[in-house]
Amino acid sequence: MVSRSYSNLLDLASGDSPTFGREKRRFPRVATVPGLLSEVDDDNCNSVGSDAPSSVSPERMIIVGNQLPLRAHRNTDDGEWCFSWDEDSLLLQLKDGLGEDVEVIYVGCLKDEIAPNEQDDVAQTLLETFKCVPAFLPPELFTKFYHGFCKQHLWPLFHYMLPLSPDLGGRFDRSLWQAYVSVNKIFADKVMEVISPDDDYVWVHDYHLMVLPTFLRKRFNRVKLGFFLHSPFPSSEIYRTLPVRDELLRALLNSDLIGFHTFDYARHFLSCCSRMLGLSYQSKRGYIGLEYYGRTVSIKILPVGIHIGQLQSVLNLPETEAKVAELRDQFRGQTVMLGVDDMDIFKGISLKLLALEQLLTQHPGNRGEVVLVQIANPARGRGRDVQEVQSETYATVKRINDTFGRPGYDPVVLIDLSLQFYERIAYYVIADCCLVTAVRDGMNLIPYEYIICRQGNEKLDETLGLDPTAPKKSMLVVSEFIGCSPSLSGAIRVNPWNIDAVAEAMDSALILSEAEKQLRHEKHYRYVSTHDVGYWARSFLQDLERACGDHLRRKCWGIGFGLGFRVIALDPNFRKLSVEHIVSAYKRTKNRAILLDYDGTMMTTGSLSTTPNAEAVAILNNLCRDPKNVVFLVSGKDRKTLTEWFSCCEKLGIAAEHGYFIRPNHDADWETCVSVPDFDWKQIAEPVMKLYTETTDGSAIETKESALVWNYLYADPDFGFCQAKELLDHLESVLANEPVSVKSGQHIVEVKPQGVNKGLVAEHLLMTMQQKGMLPDFVLCIGDDRSDEDMFEVIMRARFGPSLSPVAEVFACTVGQKPSKAKYYVEDRTEILRMLQALANASEQAAKTSAPATSQRVIIDRE
Repeated sequence: MVSRSYSNLLDLASGDSPTFGREKRRFPRVATVPGLLSEVDDDNCNSVGSDAPSSVSPERMIIVGNQLPLRAHRNTDDGEWCFSWDEDSLLLQLKDGLGEDVEVIYVGCLKDEIAPNEQDDVAQTLLETFKCVPAFLPPELFTKFYHGFCKQHLWPLFHYMLPLSPDLGGRFDRSLWQAYVSVNKIFADKVMEVISPDDDYVWVHDYHLMVLPTFLRKRFNRVKLGFFLHSPFPSSEIYRTLPVRDELLRALLNSDLIGFHTFDYARHFLSCCSRMLGLSYQSKRGYIGLEYYGRTVSIKILPVGIHIGQLQSVLNLPETEAKVAELRDQFRGQTVMLGVDDMDIFKGISLKLLALEQLLTQHPGNRGEVVLVQIANPARGRGRDVQEVQSETYATVKRINDTFGRPGYDPVVLIDLSLQFYERIAYYVIADCCLVTAVRDGMNLIPYEYIICRQGNEKLDETLGLDPTAPKKSMLVVSEFIGCSPSLSGAIRVNPWNIDAVAEAMDSALILSEAEKQLRHEKHYRYVSTHDVGYWARSFLQDLERACGDHLRRKCWGIGFGLGFRVIALDPNFRKLSVEHIVSAYKRTKNRAILLDYDGTMMTTGSLSTTPNAEAVAILNNLCRDPKNVVFLVSGKDRKTLTEWFSCCEKLGIAAEHGYFIRPNHDADWETCVSVPDFDWKQIAEPVMKLYTETTDGSAIETKESALVWNYLYADPDFGFCQAKELLDHLESVLANEPVSVKSGQHIVEVKPQGVNKGLVAEHLLMTMQQKGMLPDFVLCIGDDRSDEDMFEVIMRARFGPSLSPVAEVFACTVGQKPSKAKYYVEDRTEILRMLQALANASEQAAKTSAPATSQRVIIDRE
């Protein structure tokens, strides 16, 4: 059965209009955009949600990459374009892991430029024959996008190359960034033509399309979207130099699942999100997740594999057998070491050659016996750096061959021509050792291919004169800076910059015993054969399905403009507290209790000044004047500070140090909620905290009457978090027999008497009002962090008890969208003050029109 959206595009080819859900829209068959698009030009497009019904169709995957997995050439007879699958393309190979029942559609560019007058026919042919949707880019735009931003900015930076001078990648060019955004927008339009948002999964590949998730999430808030980065992700110290660093991070976070080859790459990404966006991550049952505006963005760590079936089919070709026989005769009696690399600055070809030169110098016995065959694939980029690599490579090869060569023997055989795949396979088969010395590479599958080819088959064994029943053997020398290195535990890992170490590794690989080579080969072959490209794709799809499992259960809506767009996803019962709703309830009620947190609620989070401003104090006083209100402010700060700050608020109730001290109004004495016999435990805890303060720059100790707080807000985020975990464990150990609780909070570790929490304040207030015959029929509680959850729990539980009116209006409200026991949320402090001002205005209007019948008090929680 053909899926709905795909059949629509087929209808489109015949001139019919496609239908998406209830909305009818007409799309051009081929979108050709001659100019640049603004990065916020999408704002007038309505976001299409997932609420519209869709027809039942087989599971479908839309795979989006920079290039389609196709080869193209013109027919010499009639000049028509002919297309065929590119069997070497990873995007095509991963289909093996998706299952036969999964329909796959590809979106991407062609490697060849198609004339504008041919684009319509080509697009229709590719769609009907290959289920491919081409994105045709104007040549000038493509140059700025690919050779400009991708290859001059992203690719060098992701490989740890900073533009310290104009010769090293060039300075940041805003026009290239605009081209990059424009191309990603074009790709989004092409995906739009075929997607069925309720049913389809979208899998975006690599750094060329890093902002595409934002455009897709904007169109379809619940799109099932995965992204895999095939290059390294640099450390935060490198990445933070990129002028558009936040835009790229936020765009990636619009995915449901983000994949990386290694833990190092994922760790760097998570560190960037923490340091630049203030996001924290956590691991639950083996899965790493980032909380981002109510959505959980999952992180996947799994190196890609190779297509073993393709390799084995090439190994079985007669051409391969003939080439192996030719190479056997050419290198008879010699030990062949093989390097296969692209001719670019990061593959370390020159370092490998220098190591060989060192090997031949220090071990003369290898002269005439050891040959390095270096296959240098044409560079994918262009520029002066490629020319310099070529010049250095040719010069080094010439020097080595002139120095150590002899008639009939060249230590280095440099092959800088494009080889057929079977020819490269033949070199793998006859090579005794494979050398990969890249200084930085996202994955590099050369070692995997080498392992499979060294396993060979019976025909090749016969050609090489090997016993088919004998164990196979191979040796690998790999750089520790490539993505496949962690998975090859039997390889000799080297620092490619250390020429001496690489030379010694080469020698070790040559003199290793046959049994050891067999054991290492067996170990590698077992891993590579079970972790092929199909396994990788299947695992990614399974995790993507898991990551998208709660899409339909959550309420979603988009906020922000341009590349700052993001989707808020919340529990259906968790909703924004509107001013109109709460004011209406406020006017209907007569006994009101209000609790507000101070830090982060009445005060802006991260502000250096913690003193309340005049606006906030005035609002509190206005609320306190209403006899129907009881107002309480709850804070973690000490009572002396709070007394000074709110001395002008005579009717304001204050709870200090998270509820340990309570004062119902300015004229009353301070009371304690919990009886604490002594604070001798401070003599144990304070020296421990001082130790961590001395070793953690930017941290400090806050001493309170009832508690000790270690604050690391201004410390390095990663180091501070690490130290906080250690301090928490340390304090729990030394205070195990003391009547205290040790808890971690937002940038703090706190030690306080057991039983002290903000929930005590809520219980005290409700009980006091009940005893005075003022059964609350309106409760408002606002807080922003973990310590406020105790208050939320108390007032939500009180709805079913005698301390509240049966018809009480209860508003437990947190600041920001996050998991909480509260049922409502507001965005920020500005909205809180606006809402409280509206309540104060309602009290003033009521006082003008009628005298209050009963006294009420408003309780404000301050923290």
